[in-house]
Amino acid sequence: MKKQEILEKNIQSLGKVAIAYSGGIDSSYLLYVANQVLPQENVIAIIANGIMMARKDYEEAIQFLKENNFRYIEVPYKPLEITEFKENHKDRCYHCKKKLMTILKKVANENGYEHLLDGKNADDLTVYRPGNKATEEVGVISPLAKFEFHKEEIRQYSKRLGISFWNKPSNSCLATRFPYNTILTEEELKKVEQSEEIIKSLGIQKVRMRIHDTIARIEVNPEDFETILNNIKYKDVENRKDKNIIEKIKDLGFSYVTLDLSGLKSGSFD
Repeated sequence: MKKQEILEKNIQSLGKVAIAYSGGIDSSYLLYVANQVLPQENVIAIIANGIMMARKDYEEAIQFLKENNFRYIEVPYKPLEITEFKENHKDRCYHCKKKLMTILKKVANENGYEHLLDGKNADDLTVYRPGNKATEEVGVISPLAKFEFHKEEIRQYSKRLGISFWNKPSNSCLATRFPYNTILTEEELKKVEQSEEIIKSLGIQKVRMRIHDTIARIEVNPEDFETILNNIKYKDVENRKDKNIIEKIKDLGFSYVTLDLSGLKSGSFD
């Protein structure tokens, strides 16, 4: 039996499910499948609206829900009220995820949904993810991880289902852009988001802006280095009208902007 068939039967056996929805391809695939095998009224997406998520990602997530007429609930979330998150402790993700999933589980139960599922996949079990422990403690079900769905498999299944962003690069909490034990503020998180959007405006989709006080370190794949470098050069310096990307990023409050020649590395601060 194919993995998707196993997944479908498992979701059907639960009867009624709430999905902790992030807008990423994993939870999007899970939500899509759930809506295929269960009556629409038996599936609800619950999405947290908080500063840890880039606004563009949040807006695209809501658009996906609306385009597919999926039922959903938006829940306001303030991670900066969590000391371990604000102070960016190494176990920040555990404390943030524990509080968030506790809230989502409560919302699910209050709306008549006993089971809360998330999009954790098999690959997430092999890297540093302190939030995994938190979801298990709260009682969140992770069927993609349970049935050993890997990221690339999820993308291929999503492509077959017609999910348009099946190959969209993975994103992560904006707090991951800072060294541990750095005090996080809403202003700093927004600066990360805005600076990454500047890089993405060049057509580069995978980027992490790592912050070291007033230094912004750009992480992109090596094949995108040329695009970065070409956009800090001008043939006619005296008559130019637009600022280059370095100047735009500095305008956000950085003194220096660097390009990491090692390229993009997920979890480089771990």
